[in-house]
Amino acid sequence: MTHKDLRPSDLGKSQEQLIHLDNLMPLSFPYDQPDMEPAFPEVKPEWKEKYCTSLDGCVALDTLQRPQTEAEEKELVQKFLRGMEKVFSDANKGVWQPLQLAYDYCAKCDTCSDACHIYKASGDKEVYRPIFRAEAFRKLYKSHITGGSKLYKRFVGADMDINWETVAQLGELAYRCNLCRRCAQVCPLGLDNSLFAKEIRKVFSQEMGIAPTPLHEKGTMLQLKTGSTTGIGKAAFLDMVEFLEEDIEDRIGRKIKIPIDKEGADILLIHNAGEFVAWPENPAAFAILFEEAGIDWTLSSSMIGYDSVNYGIWYDDVQARKIIEQQMQAARDLGVKRIVIGECGHAHKAAGLVADRMLPAEKKIPVESWIPIMWDLVRTGRLKFDPSKNNFPVTLHDPCNIVRQMGIVQPQREILRVIAPQFREMTPSGVDNYCCGGGSGFAIMHSANFEHFRNKVSSRVKFDQILRAFSDTITDRSVPKYVCAPCSNCKGSMRDIFKYYKATDKFNLRYGGLVELMVNALASLDQPYLEFLEG
Repeated sequence: MTHKDLRPSDLGKSQEQLIHLDNLMPLSFPYDQPDMEPAFPEVKPEWKEKYCTSLDGCVALDTLQRPQTEAEEKELVQKFLRGMEKVFSDANKGVWQPLQLAYDYCAKCDTCSDACHIYKASGDKEVYRPIFRAEAFRKLYKSHITGGSKLYKRFVGADMDINWETVAQLGELAYRCNLCRRCAQVCPLGLDNSLFAKEIRKVFSQEMGIAPTPLHEKGTMLQLKTGSTTGIGKAAFLDMVEFLEEDIEDRIGRKIKIPIDKEGADILLIHNAGEFVAWPENPAAFAILFEEAGIDWTLSSSMIGYDSVNYGIWYDDVQARKIIEQQMQAARDLGVKRIVIGECGHAHKAAGLVADRMLPAEKKIPVESWIPIMWDLVRTGRLKFDPSKNNFPVTLHDPCNIVRQMGIVQPQREILRVIAPQFREMTPSGVDNYCCGGGSGFAIMHSANFEHFRNKVSSRVKFDQILRAFSDTITDRSVPKYVCAPCSNCKGSMRDIFKYYKATDKFNLRYGGLVELMVNALASLDQPYLEFLEG
């Protein structure tokens, strides 16, 4: 059987691998040359014995392990069916209506397939079509949840068998979607097939207790226990703030005091905690810009009040609400007027959209994105720039949760037009942007061989976009080429892609946020803020 012949009813029929990750979408020059990218590694025998590798050889669900007895298999299948039954019940009333529309009215026109970066990157492999996953869900639901005779079910195409392999392959398939919602953006009927991936993940987590370790144990549970997805305590956070103040003075020769726990401030700024560890120049840049513009702001030393991460929005509504409630409480405790989300795309969605649907009015604090605020500071002249300091090629990656979920498209471009004379767009861009490949948790998922799937498949279209955006200078290593990615998860993807393809070493490709570019161009500074420009 070829991958083109696969049908949703083929799930669960064999432990043999359904597809292989070969014949992928070709990359643009210079990566269209031989030996420019690593080969996909062989699947280890111990992974085959322990996990479900029968979908495509990759493992995302490291907590889903093969049952040792028939009783264990039966229990897992029954839990899955109980969870599936709840998907269209009042227990899931926050999402069942749009899901029901996609369930009932999908015309199978395949418009969403051509829009899906994972499907295109894979070389058009059938299992990655958004409607393949949706149809598998639909067939299982009709076969095992909806009533009717065997003859009726066969007539309506609802005669799909279920066993551990079926459930496991569908679970893995739910983690072959970045939940970027580009499929919903292009659907002529306005349907959202990504909802099926999210709901399958919820069934696995909320009903079966199965979720990827990096998302749940090392993400949500660690955050609820320590207050931060980094696992650091309050004392360590305060030390990091002190380090930022010292780093700012070293970089720009100016002392800036970062406000902590300032009651009644206009803005409580919250960052992805990973910024303080991996990219401290980003929260430092916010402090410099807010100081320069005279903004009334603060950080919270309440651990969950400084960490904007909420991994629950990708796989478990119960966990998502716990995080949201504590983040809002930290803001209420300080009496701030509003929460402003820094450069973290999924935090925009979690705090700006999901929180609005999960919490009653009395528990909410107004939430805004930093981008329109910063554009207003630029537009009104409260920040002044010398754009010649950024006179190198710059392109913009649009984080999906900012442009498609929040509708913030133009302000970031307006800022770049002021501070970056060689700014050029990717194609396509804005709401038609392709995901970085790290969305919905992929950026932090390193179980087994999953990072190879991310780097070779889910991030492939984005890497190709970057190559094409810099096609005029790509081979000139003397020219730094900067991908502006105003999102922590997106920066994590860029970091991994560039390392995987050795793009910085070979072609001087760089990445970073927008605020770092803004600080680098400040007219009041005498030295570069971006390290790769020093010396």
